[in-house]
Amino acid sequence: MTDDRAPTAPTELIAMMPFARVLGIELITASADEVTATMANRPDLGTTFDTLHGGAIMAMADSVGALCAFFNLPEGATTSTIESKTNFFRGVRGGSVHSTSRPLHVGRTTIVVQTDLVDDRGKRVAQVTQTQVVLPAT
Repeated sequence: MTDDRAPTAPTELIAMMPFARVLGIELITASADEVTATMANRPDLGTTFDTLHGGAIMAMADSVGALCAFFNLPEGATTSTIESKTNFFRGVRGGSVHSTSRPLHVGRTTIVVQTDLVDDRGKRVAQVTQTQVVLPAT
């Protein structure tokens, strides 16, 4: 991404996505090669037995994956998720979920991103693969 107007500070990037703020996503690193973030398990994001809702986990992966795609866009282009697949492996009870998003494919019309999510013990919680469309500048 070569657009000098693009935000680079983690707080500026999250500010671009109000829902990510609602979820409490904290961005750790952000580059074209990798975006990392964390999100605390809170009662308002949960299901039963202090378990983080799967939809919250998917929303986190979508948000962080979209940022990874954003950093791989050509100048002036935007992006939107057109497909997302989630595999869940275990629940997140208490603590936080941590995500790492990396591009699998950066093409002219689509960007495919894989997001790995782990709990505080480093145990894999879920893996999300999403496709982002590249919307060229008009």
